[in-house]
Amino acid sequence: MYEELKKVIREVPDFPKKGILFYDITTLLKDENGFKKTIEILKEWYEKKDFNKIVAIESRGFIFGAALSYALGKSFIPVRKPGKLPAETVKKEYSLEYGTDAIEIHRDAIEKGDKVIIIDDLLATGGTAKAVVDLVEEMGGEIVSLGFVIELTFLNGREKLKEKDIFSILKYDE
Repeated sequence: MYEELKKVIREVPDFPKKGILFYDITTLLKDENGFKKTIEILKEWYEKKDFNKIVAIESRGFIFGAALSYALGKSFIPVRKPGKLPAETVKKEYSLEYGTDAIEIHRDAIEKGDKVIIIDDLLATGGTAKAVVDLVEEMGGEIVSLGFVIELTFLNGREKLKEKDIFSILKYDE
């Protein structure tokens, strides 16, 4: 549907390790028309949804989440790696293929009844997005939708996010 945007995303083979094809959004960001179009697509998709907060995942999710927050006049909430937020936080650990990772959000960022969309640049295996969903729901927030610029469908990230509304602008099948 938005194939013209794929043309401005650089594909980097063997990054961050051999055998991985990395979809580099920095070329999308430096293309003023591509970045603008991306935010317009997200805005168009979400402007009719009922929500009051945008939660964005560190770090590339901040770029899209902040721009969308501004465009829609909604609150922007950052989710970060541990130790990066200055006030009291709530932490969620989650499993990776080899080991664990964690994310944090300010304790006062989500209130019971908040309606939230989660924004990130990429949906791959779904582990980080699922951790953010769990964190927001444990704090009393309701997930309205998750939005991604890119989805790597072959990694089946949607499976971890069953029963959630998911919008991806670009899908890569391999």
